[in-house]
Amino acid sequence: MTAHGHSTGGYGSGRPELPDVDLRLQDLVLDSRDIAEFLNDLAVVAASRLSTLGNPILCGVTVIRHKRPEAVASSDAEAHSLDELQNGFGDGPCLTALRTRTMLLVPDLVREHRWEAYVRAAVARGVSSILAVPMDLAGEAEAVLNLYSGRVNGFSADGIATAEAFAEQAAGSLKLVLRITQLSEARNDLALALKSRTIIDMAIGAIMAENRCTRDTAFGILTKASSTRNVKLREVAAAVIASISGENEIGTYFDE
Repeated sequence: MTAHGHSTGGYGSGRPELPDVDLRLQDLVLDSRDIAEFLNDLAVVAASRLSTLGNPILCGVTVIRHKRPEAVASSDAEAHSLDELQNGFGDGPCLTALRTRTMLLVPDLVREHRWEAYVRAAVARGVSSILAVPMDLAGEAEAVLNLYSGRVNGFSADGIATAEAFAEQAAGSLKLVLRITQLSEARNDLALALKSRTIIDMAIGAIMAENRCTRDTAFGILTKASSTRNVKLREVAAAVIASISGENEIGTYFDE
């Protein structure tokens, strides 16, 4: 690894084992209410793990959403501000690491000649060195740990190896959180679909009884009303039931 170049992550089996961090990440998966909370806690743990006496490390997490980078989590307000600063320029070491999926170290920003506008702004904010470590999420998303130090050469070889090991373990936990979230969203979507179908069926039955017509005719009446009023079919069906029962909230077997 050159002074201003990319690291290929070649620590191999020399990466430290972080069993305590692994257990902490498991706790985060179980305790976090959503992805945002998990990532914020993750950033705090990373900053704490990598900070040393006289060299506090700030940590942010950036992800690519809709082809745009977003600062989604941070160890504190300053880390979030630094991530937003880089995203505002649209380029920098962390975004480069994210796009190339390669760890990147800038040991001394003052001597760095890439990303000149961003580097000047970061130096003015007191940043002296940056370490960016992408997280391999197996195609489910793209994310990078953004680590900032106020010291030149703020990341030792041991610190870099620890950051890589941490990112690897964190990626596994984040993939699990993403999958849990996806399953939860799919379950909620299914419940909503089943509830909507039930309400529509109830409305069709009511229209059939009131108009002494077939199911197809009743469904046609419902869909025509939906189209004419430019209102969702479920809402029209709920209005039909409410007009008959006087209830504004229609309960189903799928409500919790």
